[in-house]
Formats: sequence, structure tokens, C-alpha cells
Amino acid sequence: MGPEIPDGGGEALPAVAPRLREFRRRGGFSLEAAARRLGLSPAHLSRLETGQRQPSLPLLLTLARAYGTTVSDLLGERAPERSPVVRAGEPEAVRAGGWTYWQIGGPGRAMQTLRVHLPPGAQQDLVRVHPGEEWLYVLDGRLRLSLGGERHLLDPGDTAHYDSLTPHRLTAASEGGVELLFVHTLLRSQPDALCLGGGTGDRAAQG
Repeated sequence: MGPEIPDGGGEALPAVAPRLREFRRRGGFSLEAAARRLGLSPAHLSRLETGQRQPSLPLLLTLARAYGTTVSDLLGERAPERSPVVRAGEPEAVRAGGWTYWQIGGPGRAMQTLRVHLPPGAQQDLVRVHPGEEWLYVLDGRLRLSLGGERHLLDPGDTAHYDSLTPHRLTAASEGGVELLFVHTLLRSQPDALCLGGGTGDRAAQG
């Protein structure tokens, strides 16, 4: 068993003790098993769970990692609720590589939702390849979609849904550009990561 991390000696945290027990039980750990995982004695962990001892911040970090949660959850803190509604005019335009994006979905979601404007001639030489899926809906204009070895011309109202490991290229086929609704499953990607990259011709670039 490793050395025990010292407890904190400051302000009491009465809400922590029952939550430590709750998260341990939720993870399916007995007191003894959790203590071994944490490098603590069962008696020490029991005192933490009954509020007889208060955990230090380093110990809270250790507990959070062991139970697969966060310090905020252990402390009972809750982030403000995210509104499921995005009002017209709220999203700010982001410009990258000639494209313009509006983030029209909630942040931190598994699906990222964008409204995209592709001007004519932008990034015609860039092929993208990256994990995930993409779905798009043409709002206005005409879109030329190159997908693997196939070429498609999409008009307003047309959609496409594809595995984005398939090499793909999106370009405007109309003089005024094309407006899209665009959904992708890259949780950690920034909007501009979908269109930036090096390379010319048909050389694939990481999106």
C-alpha cells in the first residue's frame, strides 16, 4: 500500500462524506477494494465517508480519478443548465479557409451542428479524411460533393450522410456559393478544423 495522502485541515465539507460513499458504491467497490485502489487504509476511507476526516484537494483528485468522476461532482457542484434553444442571431460567424461557419448547436455535444457558407472556388483542392460521420443539407445554391471515387451534385433540399473516413471534398457549384446545414460527430473539433489543412490536388488532409 502506498503512502496515504494527507487530509485537509481547513473548512469542513459536510456534503462530501455521503457523496464519497455514493460514488464508491455506484462504482461497485467495497470499502476494502476502494481503499486498496486509492492506497488508503479501510479505516481512513471510512472516516472520510463518515465526515470524521476531511479530504485535501490532492486526495479529492485521487478519489475522483478512482471513481471515474470529477472533483466538482464529488463536491456536489453543478454547472449552469445549458439551454437547448439557440436563438436566431446568437451564433457568431467564424471564418476559416474561405468558409464561414455559425455554431447553431449546443457546445460540448457528441454532435456538432453548423450552418456553413461555401463561397465559389474556396478550397477546391482540399480532400478531407477524419474519424466520424457527417450529414449535410443544402439550403441554398448547388453543392459539388466528391465522396471516394464518386461525384455528386446536390440541389436545395438534397442531403448526404457519410462516413468521414471516406475521402471527401465539398465545393460550391453555383456562382453565389452554397449554404448548408452541417452535422458532424467530432466532439472535440473546432468548426474551422473541418476545413483547414495542407495539400493540393487529391492528396488527403487530416480534417
